Amino acid sequence: MLSPSLAQEIAGDTSAVIGFNVLITDAEGMVIGSGDSSRVGSFHEASVEVVRTQEPATHNASQAQQLRGVRPGVTLPLVTDGRAVGTVGITGTPAQVRRFGLLVKRQTEILLRESVMLRSRLLSERAAEKLLADIASYDPQVVEGDFLVFRAAELGFDLRLQRVAVAIEVTVPGGAARRRGAPTQDVSLVRTELLRTVREVFADTQDIVAGTAPGRIGVLHRCPARRGTAALVADCRRVVDVVAAQDGLTARVGIGEPADSVAGLHDSYQDACDALRLGGRSAGDSPVQQIADLRVHQVLAAVNQSARNRLLDLTTADLRAQPDWPALRDTVTAWCESGFNLVRASAALHIHRNTVVYRMNKIEQITGRPLRDHRTTMALYLACLADRLGGG
Repeated sequence: MLSPSLAQEIAGDTSAVIGFNVLITDAEGMVIGSGDSSRVGSFHEASVEVVRTQEPATHNASQAQQLRGVRPGVTLPLVTDGRAVGTVGITGTPAQVRRFGLLVKRQTEILLRESVMLRSRLLSERAAEKLLADIASYDPQVVEGDFLVFRAAELGFDLRLQRVAVAIEVTVPGGAARRRGAPTQDVSLVRTELLRTVREVFADTQDIVAGTAPGRIGVLHRCPARRGTAALVADCRRVVDVVAAQDGLTARVGIGEPADSVAGLHDSYQDACDALRLGGRSAGDSPVQQIADLRVHQVLAAVNQSARNRLLDLTTADLRAQPDWPALRDTVTAWCESGFNLVRASAALHIHRNTVVYRMNKIEQITGRPLRDHRTTMALYLACLADRLGGG
């Protein structure tokens, strides 16, 4: 449990502070850390009895001479969870070093516990990462869903509970988007802080939070009873806002559909990634996107690029020749996504309704087809979406 690297670091630092050599052994009495590096790897006979009894021992010069590898001083047990895992010794006359004994022992035990906790947390994080990766790549022909349910249960997670997948992407914007004077950050260097931020928001003991790639974090969020989608969206916006408070970072979030099986969670996670990929194609789009609002985009993205290009050419060739094509495209999109409602479309575009009417008249004149013909409008809508998807 007590690694040689940690033992050497503790022994070296403590020796420098108190002015006496500090020596640390493992449970078998082998020296694994010492302010006097020449003693590392030697046998310290007094430690064997101290480990056995869990009682401190002092040795004057004559007593030390009778024991192998022992010098005058005090030796104390290092105890964690009721078990002695080694000893810490301080070299010097017992009268001089005894006053440091308890302090050094307690400090070493605290550092040891922190090291064990850190290792346990790292192991838990890696296990969660592996579980999320296996769910994301789940193939029933390769692995049984029950096996993943069993593995999750070993980590304390019940995959039979209803969950929804959330995919989070954190990026460093370009120089123009970065606040003046803000330092450039490498997302990989702030990974731990980002995970902590997400875990503070998704704090349910059944929430599975793990890094999936540099700048990417996945969440399998347990859906509490009587807590709607709006609450989840609000939580995701909190993540975005907290990340934005860190200089030079921006975040976007994709949300999948609820599921209560391994296969369903796999689909939910893929949907969340699709929402992340397909949403946010325009500057005014929300940083939090739900796949439920992007199903048409998802299906269209699955169509090969050649077919999308043909739809664009046959439906919008004359419109795309216009200098204000992006505005015309966004007008068609807002008109359809607002339920063909003029007031809601103008609100979505943040323009006056008369401007929407002007643009719609222009579209009708150029295409020669009325936008009140919903089949024509839907074909135009799909073409506009294809244009926004671009090569993606």
